[in-house]
Amino acid sequence: MLRLAAILPIVLSFTAFILSLLCLFAGSKVGFLENADLLTLNTSMLGQNFVESKLSSSSSSSVLSSIGKDVGKDVSKVASTVVSDIAKEINIHDFYSVHLLDFCEGYYTPSPIINATSHPKKNVTSCSNQTALFHFDPTTILQKELKPGVKLSDLKWPSAVEDGIRAAELASKVMYVVYCIGIATTFLAFLGAVISFWTLSTLSALVNLTISMFACFCLMVASAIATGIINKVVQIVNSNGNSIGLSATKGTTFVGMTWASDILMLLTGFVWLFHFFHSRKQAMAFIPEG
Repeated sequence: MLRLAAILPIVLSFTAFILSLLCLFAGSKVGFLENADLLTLNTSMLGQNFVESKLSSSSSSSVLSSIGKDVGKDVSKVASTVVSDIAKEINIHDFYSVHLLDFCEGYYTPSPIINATSHPKKNVTSCSNQTALFHFDPTTILQKELKPGVKLSDLKWPSAVEDGIRAAELASKVMYVVYCIGIATTFLAFLGAVISFWTLSTLSALVNLTISMFACFCLMVASAIATGIINKVVQIVNSNGNSIGLSATKGTTFVGMTWASDILMLLTGFVWLFHFFHSRKQAMAFIPEG
């Protein structure tokens, strides 16, 4: 019966290992766990106010004047017709999904506007190369994609957003390192559980308990940092970017997966704690009195 109970830490640690791996490699290619992002930057409405002001001004630039050729100079018409294509018109994407190792970009379909008949869905078009210690820098990315003649400063890009994301860079790198340690230790906990299925003893239970709790600690620290970064960046973006049509949403799937892997390792530790005391009790029972 005790031998059968040793299967439980194998299942728990293996599930935790797979979940943490999925968190790490989510978004590694188009269509792979795109919904398991840390956060999504919505830029579909970025520049709306700027385009409207330019189209209603006699000093419209050649780039932005071309946007209004098909809809005229009527700002109200621009608002209803062009606004859904603002991002495309200035050559950026509707959204940028941030992952642990890269970011993905794409457009909302059928349009970024939510109404009674339209419920936007992400259509990912490409993902960046995966990079260790990756840090998302929207300022650089957007400036590279913008049409010639348009600058982020023209769109009144908030410096507070850039400062806030830059401030989170060190924390994101620490999170990545601790997360990798947690994943590696979780795999060791799985191997230890498999070995201990055949050689279950007080010593093996103690070793596995130590490994499992260390893996749990690493995953907890990484998950806490990730959750903190997500909440802080989303708050900064939404509080400073609303006026220019910039917003961000939290990656709830990622948060759920990473904390689930941590809880599974905590449960694994509790199972090994039970085995440790049970094995110790059995060993004590065989010690003759006097």
